[in-house]
Amino acid sequence: MQEISWILLLEIVYTLIVIATSLRIIYDTHSTSKTLAYLMLTVFFPILGIIIYFCVGTNYRKRKLYSKKIVKNVIMQRHIERQILKESEKTWNNVPNELLKYQKLVKLLLKDGMSNLTANNKIEILKNGEEKFPAVLEALKQAKHHIHMEYYIYEDDEIGNAIKEVLMEKSRAGVQVRLIYDDFGSSSIRKKVVPELIDAGVQAYPFYKILFIALANRINYRNHRKIIVIDGNIAFTGGINVSDRYINSPKRPDQLYWRDTHLKITGPGIYYLQYLFICDWNFCADEELLPQKDFFSATKDNGENAVMQIAASGPDSDNPTILFSLIQVIGMAEKEILITTPYFIPGESLLDALVVAALSGVKVILLVPGVSDSRMVSAAGKSYYGDLMKAGVEIYEYQKGFIHAKTMVSDQQLSVIGTANMDNRSFELNFEVNSVIYDSHTAQEMTKIFYQDLEDAIQLNPEEWEKRPLYKQFPEKLSRLFSPLM
Repeated sequence: MQEISWILLLEIVYTLIVIATSLRIIYDTHSTSKTLAYLMLTVFFPILGIIIYFCVGTNYRKRKLYSKKIVKNVIMQRHIERQILKESEKTWNNVPNELLKYQKLVKLLLKDGMSNLTANNKIEILKNGEEKFPAVLEALKQAKHHIHMEYYIYEDDEIGNAIKEVLMEKSRAGVQVRLIYDDFGSSSIRKKVVPELIDAGVQAYPFYKILFIALANRINYRNHRKIIVIDGNIAFTGGINVSDRYINSPKRPDQLYWRDTHLKITGPGIYYLQYLFICDWNFCADEELLPQKDFFSATKDNGENAVMQIAASGPDSDNPTILFSLIQVIGMAEKEILITTPYFIPGESLLDALVVAALSGVKVILLVPGVSDSRMVSAAGKSYYGDLMKAGVEIYEYQKGFIHAKTMVSDQQLSVIGTANMDNRSFELNFEVNSVIYDSHTAQEMTKIFYQDLEDAIQLNPEEWEKRPLYKQFPEKLSRLFSPLM
């Protein structure tokens, strides 16, 4: 009798926990599809579902990991915002006529993220690690005042150590060197590389340090940004981390070919990247880094005049700014949209935007990996292919190796190059950053690169795709049920 009472008590407590968790999910989760996915997990896999929700489902955008402000003084912050609006308006009044159609996108990034619009920028596209790292090493060696670096993956390998040596040398020469490394993605440098950097005077801090008591939840919210800012004038950003895997070397013929895209930016376009670094630094470091004149001293005499903005979002932003910006780009396209992404789980809003564009006569081409490093993510992504191809979207799978670039080109006039994949993790959970470049020269070069990549890809046939056996389609449809959680 006593045993029955204990079982009954446990059942009551357990039922109350499930009800409380379900109410928390309904209250705390904005997305209907994500709410239903978490409720399904909680009901059908009660213990596991509850654990997963509290580990990875907390709405950090609602709670904010930290306040993204460069200064704490409210009056000064408002002054900075007024200056950004003033300079952006001045820049907009001088853009070429063919770029005027992007006014809504410019306003979106200004209003939602206070991302300044800048002109007089020199943009250099860097393909793969073979082009990125020589340019990075050369720029680091020329640093005179400061080097600010922020990376998701920084590995203790050949290129990681080559960069380490330059950072140590510059620090000993009196250059301010600051490094933010993601505590999960860059775990290999904790024991050896970081202590060596610190001994040489480099300030190095992990982003959102993983503590055992908060292990699962903190792993879920990572800094996926790749940023280098040098002397307030030169910046690097894009999809390439600090790792030998991104360098396709004849010395390693058996290595998987990695195809990726990065940027070198010279000019005032780097200011928002500097702003992001300072905000992230003040969140994870033991010191408050205040704005300095030398941090924002870019030359406007670069011989080029590319106009650009930065789209950034994460658990520190009010909205999924990067997602909104991509939807806006797709909606404004008139002729062609070229998309490259290694992970494709678009969600309903992005899926609808692509379908509407294709049905409206816009040529939409999607380039994804032929072989992914995540079977479940790949399966979930493939579940969307049928709907897209029915609308007229062309889908290609890359065959030469693994394509890791995250890019979009619209009408050979606008380019988006950054760190964000087309999935929920990039739009909602990770700290990400994309460069939005309103420049036909850059867009034409990106278009050329895209079609070169298509030569190493195969196009999916819509009719054959629909005829695939059920045993291939079922795992994809099953994975799609959980796609809001990926």
